[in-house]
Amino acid sequence: MPERKTALITGASFGIGLEFARIFAREGHNLVLVARSGDKLRQLAAELEKAHSTRSLILAADLTEPGAPAYVLDQTTRANIAIDFLVNNAGFGQYGFFAENDLEECLRQIQLNVTTLTHLTRLYLPEMIERRCGYILNVASTAAFQAGPLMAVYFATKAYVLHFSEALANELAGTGVTVTCLCPGATATEFHKRANATAMNLLQFGTMDARTVAEDGYRALMDGKPVVISGFKNWLIAQSVRFSPRRMVTAIARKAQESKRS
Repeated sequence: MPERKTALITGASFGIGLEFARIFAREGHNLVLVARSGDKLRQLAAELEKAHSTRSLILAADLTEPGAPAYVLDQTTRANIAIDFLVNNAGFGQYGFFAENDLEECLRQIQLNVTTLTHLTRLYLPEMIERRCGYILNVASTAAFQAGPLMAVYFATKAYVLHFSEALANELAGTGVTVTCLCPGATATEFHKRANATAMNLLQFGTMDARTVAEDGYRALMDGKPVVISGFKNWLIAQSVRFSPRRMVTAIARKAQESKRS
C-alpha cells in the first residue's frame, strides 16, 4: 500500500475547512488540522479516524498571532511530517463602515487573510519545490473580483489572495508544484455570523453548501487549475464584473452588502 500523503488545512473546525478535512480523509490522506478550537479538532479527528483510518495532527493555534505560522512549521517538523497539500482556508470578515470598525479587528483580519496565508505558503513551498511535488490551495472569494463597500478590508484581502495565487501559479510552472485559488460566493457557514453580516441583501439570493464548494475546490486542486469559481451563478457574476465600469460595480456591491433591515 502506498504511503499516505498529508494535507495541512487551516480553519478546519467548521465550514469549508471542515469539509476539506472530510474530503482529504475520504481520499486516503492524513491530516494536519489547524484552528483555534482544539476540542472541535479532536472531535473531527476521531470522526475521520473511525471512518477512514486517517491519522491527524491537531494544532490548536490562533492564526491571527504573528508567530503562529512558525509554530505550525515547528510542530510538523518535530513530527517528521512532510506537507503534500497546503490548504490556506482560514479567514474572516468584518461588516460595517471602515471608519467605524474596530481597528484591532481590521488588523487581525489582514494578519489572517493575507499575512498568515503568505507566511505559511513561503514556509512550506521550498520543500515542495525540492521534492518536485506539491499542491497549494488558497481560499479567496468572489469578493476578490471587485471592491466591497461595508466590507472594504475583507474584499481587499481576498483580491490579494487571488492575485498572489495566480502569480505563484505562473512562477511555479514546470516545478511539479501547483497553486489553485478557490473563489466561493456566499456559502452556508458561520462566516456571516462571525462578520455580523447576517442581514445583508446578498443573502436573500441564497447560499451554496459548504460541501459542494469544498468538492469544487478539491477537484480543481487535483486538476492543477489556477482559479476556480464555485457555482455557475457566481462564475457569471464574476465574469460580468470584468466588462462593467468599476464605479458601477462598486455601487452594485454596496447595494448587495447593505442590510435588508436598513
